[in-house]
This record gives sequence, structure tokens and C-alpha cells, in this order.
Amino acid sequence: MPDLYVSWSDYHQKIEQLAIQIYESGWEFNQIICLARGGLRVGDILSRIYQQPLAILATSSYSGTERNNLIFSRHLTMTAENLGSRILLVDDLVDSGITLQQTIPWLKQNTDFPIEEIRTAVLWYKACSVIAPNYYVDYLPDDPWIHQPFEHYEQMNPAELAAKVSQLC
Repeated sequence: MPDLYVSWSDYHQKIEQLAIQIYESGWEFNQIICLARGGLRVGDILSRIYQQPLAILATSSYSGTERNNLIFSRHLTMTAENLGSRILLVDDLVDSGITLQQTIPWLKQNTDFPIEEIRTAVLWYKACSVIAPNYYVDYLPDDPWIHQPFEHYEQMNPAELAAKVSQLC
């Protein structure tokens, strides 16, 4: 399958489709946890739409396009005093599925708050995943590389950005 290129407009539309799918399921949650970095934008927008608190768990399994061992941050970042008991765990995509698969037990073992239920939501669900998310917008039977609209910043440093902006003025 060829690479998948996503515009900002498409990206936001997919988040809206995900929000509607969750709403139409009738499931009620009281906490959103997004996996940083990919799930930050998705979690932020869902948190605004649903008016639910957002917590952030930083994870890393990629360096560029190479998959590495999964690393978790030491702590879950949140501004609420307590973590909700019905959690919507959000990421941008489920590729191998290892991040979602390992995050669920990590949350149960590393928080001092009782968790009743965790459901997962992503924009893209690849067939090669070892875990199926509860909610997703696009099922990808193949394994395309997804080029998201913010990706070009990974290849840019501040000096290059300044030069680019100065050319526009």
C-alpha cells in the first residue's frame, strides 16, 4: 500500500468523526488520557468537545521511522486532583499495538486511583496491530506509513523556520 498523506483539514475531520463515533456509542467517560506525542492533538480536541479533564502520558517507541523499545514517562501529568475512573485512552494510531497493549496495565499499576474501565480511541487502526481499539476512524488492512500534517517540523530546526518565515515577509 502506498504512503498515506493527511492534510490538516483531513486530520481535524478525522478527530471530529472519532468524537461522533464515541458519542453515538453512548459510552460515558470522565477522563481522557492521551499518549504523547501522537495523541496530544487528538486528546486536546476531544477534551474540549466533551469538556472532560485531559491527562498526558508521555511514551516513545519511534525514532524517526524506526520502531524502538517502548518507554514510559515516570508520571501521568494532569491538573485534576483525582484521575477519573472511566478512562478514554487516546492516541493518533495503533500500528503494532504494543503501546496501547502495554499502557493499559501501566495505568492500572502506576496510579493510586481506582479504574473501572479503560476504552481506547485512535484515528487509524492498522490490521497488523496486536490489539483492536474500541473506537477508530479508518481501518487500514495494509501497513502504510502515515504522513501527518505536522511531520515536516521533525525535519526543521529554528534557524530554518526563521529563514522560511523571513522569505514570506
